[in-house]
Amino acid sequence: MAMWNPWRGCYKCSEGCLHCYIHKGDAKRVIDTNSIEKTKDFCKPIQQLKSGDYKMKSGIVYTCFSTDFLLEEADKWRNECWQMMKARPDCNFLFLTKRIERFMDCIPDDWNDGYDNVVVCCTVENQKNADKKLSVFKELPIKHKCITAQPLLESINIENYLDDIELVVVGGESDYNARPLDYSWVLHIREQCIQKNVSFEFRQCGTNFIKDGKRYRLQKKDLCSQARKANINFRANS
Repeated sequence: MAMWNPWRGCYKCSEGCLHCYIHKGDAKRVIDTNSIEKTKDFCKPIQQLKSGDYKMKSGIVYTCFSTDFLLEEADKWRNECWQMMKARPDCNFLFLTKRIERFMDCIPDDWNDGYDNVVVCCTVENQKNADKKLSVFKELPIKHKCITAQPLLESINIENYLDDIELVVVGGESDYNARPLDYSWVLHIREQCIQKNVSFEFRQCGTNFIKDGKRYRLQKKDLCSQARKANINFRANS
């Protein structure tokens, strides 16, 4: 597993961004998150050792996890990134985006029905954005599609959008003022995934977690482990 952030910076664009950890971290370091800049790791996928081997190992590459790959401000850099992805077929590049409506304006000329080694994950947080974004997502020429409902802010119905989806990830918000995550919302999405034979993962609880009508205050360090203990992940039948 590797991380690749060819640029840094982002700006809030949906309800899910309210307590964004990137903005909080930048504020502590007195950095302007709204300033989009290339990073020193821009060429990381193709950097080589003296032996000629790539510095970045084969496998999953989490791409732009501290920004958004489809930011308009990054349009001038993105084609180089597509070329680097194409040059590394031994890696699977996965990126999340809250800007899926920009996708067709951001793809390379040779995209066709998608690159084999690129996974695109569309993020949603409520029914309004699920309907808006996933109705676009379902029509896009992408070989590997995932949905992330994190932070999940309400019960949502996404069953009509699950065709050709490989994985749905669900999680809550981690913040002192986090909006609540109700476990019943998580189970509702899980049932939809099972009905459509789509893999499901409960990634993390929320800081403010509700189960069976009872509210719990969880520590950040326990959010992922508590989700794993629920043991509700589902692997689709191939």
